Amino acid sequence: MNGSRARDAGQPLLLGVRHHGPGSAKAVRAALEASRPRVVLIEGPPEADPLVPLAAAEDMRPPVALLAHAVDEPGRSAFWPLAVFSPEWVALRWALEHGVPARFIDLPAAHTLAWERDEEDRGGEDKDGGEKDGEDGGTDAGAEQDALDEDVRVDPLGVLADTAGYDDAERWWEDVVEHRGAGKGDALAPFTALEEAMTALRETYGSGGHGRDLIREAHMRLRIRDAQREFEDGVAVVCGAWHVPALRRRTGVTADRALLKGLPKVKTDMTWVPWTHRRLSRAGGYGAGIDSPGWYAHLFAAPDRPVERWLTKAAGLLRAEDRTVSPGHVIEAVRLAETLAALRGRPLPGLGEATDAVRAVMCEGSDVPLALVHDRLVVGDVLGEVPHTVPAVPLQRDLERTQRRLRLRPEAAERELDLDLREETGAERSRLLHRLRLLGIDWGRPAAARSGTGTFRETWRLRWEPELAVRSAEAGVWGTTVLAAATAKAEADAVAARGLADVTALTEHCLLAALPDALPVVMRVVADRAALDTDVAHLAQALPALVRSLRYGDVRGTGTAALAEVAAGLAERVFVGLPPACAGLDADAAEEMRGHVDAVHSALSLLGDVPAAPDGRLRARWRAVLRTLSARDTVPGVLRGRAVRLLLDEGELAQDEAARFMGLALSPGTPPADAAAWIEGFVGGSGGGLLLVHDERLFGLVDRWLTAVPTEAFTDVLPLLRRTFSAYESGVRRTLGELVRRGPGRRDRTDTAAAGAPGFGPGVDEARADAVLPVLRLLLGPDCDDGTRGERVEVR
Repeated sequence: MNGSRARDAGQPLLLGVRHHGPGSAKAVRAALEASRPRVVLIEGPPEADPLVPLAAAEDMRPPVALLAHAVDEPGRSAFWPLAVFSPEWVALRWALEHGVPARFIDLPAAHTLAWERDEEDRGGEDKDGGEKDGEDGGTDAGAEQDALDEDVRVDPLGVLADTAGYDDAERWWEDVVEHRGAGKGDALAPFTALEEAMTALRETYGSGGHGRDLIREAHMRLRIRDAQREFEDGVAVVCGAWHVPALRRRTGVTADRALLKGLPKVKTDMTWVPWTHRRLSRAGGYGAGIDSPGWYAHLFAAPDRPVERWLTKAAGLLRAEDRTVSPGHVIEAVRLAETLAALRGRPLPGLGEATDAVRAVMCEGSDVPLALVHDRLVVGDVLGEVPHTVPAVPLQRDLERTQRRLRLRPEAAERELDLDLREETGAERSRLLHRLRLLGIDWGRPAAARSGTGTFRETWRLRWEPELAVRSAEAGVWGTTVLAAATAKAEADAVAARGLADVTALTEHCLLAALPDALPVVMRVVADRAALDTDVAHLAQALPALVRSLRYGDVRGTGTAALAEVAAGLAERVFVGLPPACAGLDADAAEEMRGHVDAVHSALSLLGDVPAAPDGRLRARWRAVLRTLSARDTVPGVLRGRAVRLLLDEGELAQDEAARFMGLALSPGTPPADAAAWIEGFVGGSGGGLLLVHDERLFGLVDRWLTAVPTEAFTDVLPLLRRTFSAYESGVRRTLGELVRRGPGRRDRTDTAAAGAPGFGPGVDEARADAVLPVLRLLLGPDCDDGTRGERVEVR
């Protein structure tokens, strides 16, 4: 295309662009201002035409995306992302500001989604390959619909960059477009040069491996003809530069319609959704493959001196993170960036030069703070906004109302949210997040609470991703509100669950999400599955979730009497079936069963604290089961040792009796591997190392057994022992090492002091004991000693 041809009567003004290119966006704006067309045609799905006026709304802020999804299958969807620096967005806003019609002319989304479905039915073709943003630059949906049968694909920008002697297409684009301005007197000059280049490529490579473009271009030509009949010579077309030669070529209407005949089609809905810069930077999935959206937005918005302004932003970010960056650093960084550009033969510094300058001057050569600059500035956490009047499924509307009521604003940046469930707002926020997780809308993910492990607090990590708009539409099939949809989804999941543990976990989710209408259905399924399941391992896996459900139900004020009965029945069945199920297990099965035993023990410890649970008889029965396991020779050593340890921790076994059990297990007649497994069961896990540190009888038994293991058997038991002791904290291992060096049975003060074992001394260190008193008074208050304030506290 050349400037004179663009102005010929009857010829459409074809503005070939690179999608999401700030240079193309500025050039499009200049070209539209110069030509003043009567209609603007934009590459995009025609179903979005009714949504065009919403782009002018005050509360519409890019980045945003057009979302199309199949009505009967909401999960089948496609996005067309638009940023503030996207040429299509600039063209759309120019048309709205000047009262000019704007229409989309690409292949309808109804065909795109049906095409994708048919490919999946045929076993799937390449759906990730589509055009890269710089080539067509197809939007995300264009990339999705460019699945091809051909093996060879052409990267137009890569070919042009290689021809110009560049090894980086991004750097070539910056030099020839971003740094050259928008025409410099001739607003159409950039489009003239780009069309000539693309025409040469199309003549050489044809469709370049982008086979579907032929069909898309046929549809675009038909829409352009329609606009020309209506507006004559006042038609401007904004499309990927790769398509311009094909749209310029004269073809017959009959031939174009023949290409479109018989295309599959599905019923679709279309709406605007918020998008993020981070999502634009992703090449796969729903990303647009833009490496530096934050940098592009800066280039588009900066009125002048873009590099100086960018480096000032970087300095401000680093200063906010408590790094020492002064105005002098900015000046030196600007000089370095300009010097690097001159050495590299570039017209102006680009992102590469700016990044190198930030690393060298502001980050002192370190890539750690530089990664922060890349994450916060080069990419960025910008989240767009759309008006509340955009079309949406009822569930999405209910979610938005709830978010506003609970003051939970969706944000692109990840943040932590601490909830106090004793407060109504905290409880409501928790219920909303748990309901959304049931629906597969993972806006929030549970995290470990920083303030403790109590059930009255929850910590969540929140991050809103654009795909959640699809999940919301998909979840709309379950109901019109979040509560109704979560209830229906929980009931369906309970019926479809494969195992008992899955259903009991769902019970816990129902209580956390406060779904009282779903709980009876889930409980009925739990009871039915528990009655039919005879696998003790399955029953043991299911019990902890039920007990946690009782605990959470009590915190949230939910009636759980029926749940307590099921949990008690489940526990009784575990008690009966566990001893025979533990007999004759191999090493791997024994280790797995040990995990089940620990889980049941922890669950029953919680069950005794729940008011709705039965009395302490369950725990008494469990202790009897542990005694049975500890005494049976047919039970693997790791399970016998674990049973003895649990009884000892519960206070049901005296130290002397525990030592007797260990002595029997470590007797000369016991195979070394079995003895090592018993030790792992007894002292493995939390607290096992301290048990050996503070009870020298047990420590001496282990020490004497280990020194007596025959040489030929030592290499067999060493890996097991290493796994056991390596799990201890470093301080515990160090103390055990000192005890080994000193030898068991020599804990008198003189020997300990002589050996220099850490933590032992000849007596109480009075000065060190007194040093803690001011802190104790500060914690407990001035009147904590009931009139004895100032008296010396005896510390032993």
